[in-house]
Amino acid sequence: MNRQDRTYAEERALIEDLQARYMFALDFGDIDKYVATFTEDGVLDIGVGEWRGRETIKQCLLAIPKQEEPATSPDAPPLRPASGRHNITNIVLKIEGDRAWGRAYWFHVGNRNPERSAVLNSYGHYEDELIKVNGEWLFSRRKIYNEQEAPWAWQGGNPCW
Repeated sequence: MNRQDRTYAEERALIEDLQARYMFALDFGDIDKYVATFTEDGVLDIGVGEWRGRETIKQCLLAIPKQEEPATSPDAPPLRPASGRHNITNIVLKIEGDRAWGRAYWFHVGNRNPERSAVLNSYGHYEDELIKVNGEWLFSRRKIYNEQEAPWAWQGGNPCW
């Protein structure tokens, strides 16, 4: 099938695949695959400013300090490494040729606590602009709203058209 002949459903599936690969790369610390979900000049806006371009996004992510493990008593058995998983839901997409716009909820489940129990600990939504480059969907802009952080929290009405 010619890539120009894809249906809305096929294009949507490819965009949802991009969103999922972004989440897997984020959660498993694969920064190269993470930045590869953006166009070369793509923008990641995490609420405290824009990071423009793959190399800038990569360097900014590498500069984020690693979270320390919670303190445990000396008698306690060692904790297994903490982990977290981002999830995306309620995906709304508008696709027009080689451009698309998306809105979606995200939430994070993590176990960074002494019991290593799963906790829903953050949520927000994405506002995306996407472009098809050589037949592949990529983020040209991703704005992250995080309702746990005042500077990142959504301030408006319904963000979806």
